[in-house]
Amino acid sequence: MIAIIDYDAGNLASVKRAVAHIGCDCRVTNDLDRIAAADRIIFPGVGAAGTAMQSLRKLGLDRALKAAYQAGKPILGICLGTQIVLSHSRENDTACLGLLKGEVDAFDRHARLPDGGQLKIPHMGWNHIQRLKPHPILADIGPEDEFYFVHSFYPSPEDPDHLLATTTYGITFASVIGCRNLVATQFHLEKSGRPGLTMLKNFCTWSPS
Repeated sequence: MIAIIDYDAGNLASVKRAVAHIGCDCRVTNDLDRIAAADRIIFPGVGAAGTAMQSLRKLGLDRALKAAYQAGKPILGICLGTQIVLSHSRENDTACLGLLKGEVDAFDRHARLPDGGQLKIPHMGWNHIQRLKPHPILADIGPEDEFYFVHSFYPSPEDPDHLLATTTYGITFASVIGCRNLVATQFHLEKSGRPGLTMLKNFCTWSPS
């Protein structure tokens, strides 16, 4: 069973539908015993880092996620869930989970696109990823595939070995990160059509070494 972490951070129903669509058993939950018993964890989210971390701590889910990571259980972060697996977010000056070392930075609202146009924040819509290294979750994903983004902040892992893929929007930023049994995408897999479902299915069959 896959536990989809419920910490009042939105988009849970769409994640559940996507996982069910690929034929995997899943449950939206904040029950610590069910999370501990789950085979895998999906950690999605939308919203602000400060509010999300408050909810995680209040529910004890911060400890549950850290325990799952240390135990080697496969974990998938999505969007906000990708950001707050790092050490700190500049959004609300928030101390985060620290599963991976790194910062969450903000797009520069004064930045320009290559054509001279104003960079619109949030980064919203379809964009490509550039794979930097192989990973099972990226199997069958090609350079022409696009994914759906909605975010004003982006992850910056400290260790370059944790960077699996990047995306360019004004700057080049980390869009897929991972280490050991954790992998996380800044884009919304559940809203990214066939490529997103492919990556979800890859996660559901992934056995971290």
